[in-house]
Amino acid sequence: MGPRGGDAGCFCMYYRQKSSEFDQNKGDQNKALIKEIVDSGPAPGLIGYRGGEPVGWVQVGPRDWYGRLARSRVTKPLDDREAWAITCFVIPKEHRRAGIASDLLEAAVEYARDQGAGVVEGYPVDPRKDQVPDFWSWMGFASMFEACGFEEVARRSETRPFMRRELG
Repeated sequence: MGPRGGDAGCFCMYYRQKSSEFDQNKGDQNKALIKEIVDSGPAPGLIGYRGGEPVGWVQVGPRDWYGRLARSRVTKPLDDREAWAITCFVIPKEHRRAGIASDLLEAAVEYARDQGAGVVEGYPVDPRKDQVPDFWSWMGFASMFEACGFEEVARRSETRPFMRRELG
């Protein structure tokens, strides 16, 4: 996640905390918190490698791990199903636009399936313009989720579809 934890000290804790907690914990505290989660297991996400070098990260786990999803009008649950959520991607600049996020998305779906998930959700961006600042790519793009077999099941925001993939 680099020295700044993805984006300004997040360390993929954004969806796990209330806004006040997140603001208070940015940086080293979030880094320590995600380390505790990793050390206690199960894995909170996957690291992608190419040629033995880490080139990306995707956070994936049961939706109830991420309290902020339930509190958001855009990502609040559609129903009571026990879904898994894919909440964020971290790809270093030098590895972007090389298909790594798509590979990580596929791997996250397989990981969720292996853990017994019946459905996986994502909350990507569906940009209105061709050019999107890199900052917004941390949620993934709707087109990438569609290519991975996800279907839009709701849209509570013009640019944020709620997408699902049934795992059978």
